[in-house]
Amino acid sequence: MVRRTKEEALETRNRILDAAELVFFEKGVSRTSLADIAQAAGVTRGAIYWHFEHKSDLFTEMFDRVLLPLDELKAASLDPNEADPLGRLIEVCVVCLRDTVNDPRRRRVFDILFLKCELVEDMGPMVERYQTNMREGLTKIEGGLRNAISKGQMPTDLDTRLAAAMVHAFVGGSLRDMLFLPDATDFGAHAEQMVAGMFDALRLSPALRRKTAS
Repeated sequence: MVRRTKEEALETRNRILDAAELVFFEKGVSRTSLADIAQAAGVTRGAIYWHFEHKSDLFTEMFDRVLLPLDELKAASLDPNEADPLGRLIEVCVVCLRDTVNDPRRRRVFDILFLKCELVEDMGPMVERYQTNMREGLTKIEGGLRNAISKGQMPTDLDTRLAAAMVHAFVGGSLRDMLFLPDATDFGAHAEQMVAGMFDALRLSPALRRKTAS
């Protein structure tokens, strides 16, 4: 009986997340109330508050669940025992772009994040979470690059901080372009080629070498 209750609670939680995703996509985050989500999910507002204290908590979990498949690859790029950390880092970027084209849920969530999450004053907790995600992303990319250097896959004098910023900007900019100009580039077909070109630039560009004291 307890197990069934837990399963029902999980089912309700997922139904709320599914409804939030659709309502956020339709109305934008700041214009969506928890009452709107409750109505779309077919639950009471009390059920919403049982699972999520604030709209920002709901938004965060909605976003996190589409990123979970990438966590294993991110962890592999940081693992000192991983033989090919650069390959894992490249794979994270490719999967992120290609799956956003092919997976309607992932595409919808990124559409909400980039185009329908108005960064106004009452959205403070979501803005803070977004900034935290960005900082964590930059740190993990730089860690993956440092791991690649240790395996001889990148130049030892690579400026990893600048390189991480470039990778982060490339992926984020590509996702925005994909959503704003869906017909401009076929990321589904060319994600691997474009990401490879990006990492070739990191590997070969003199502008990304650390300056040494003379």
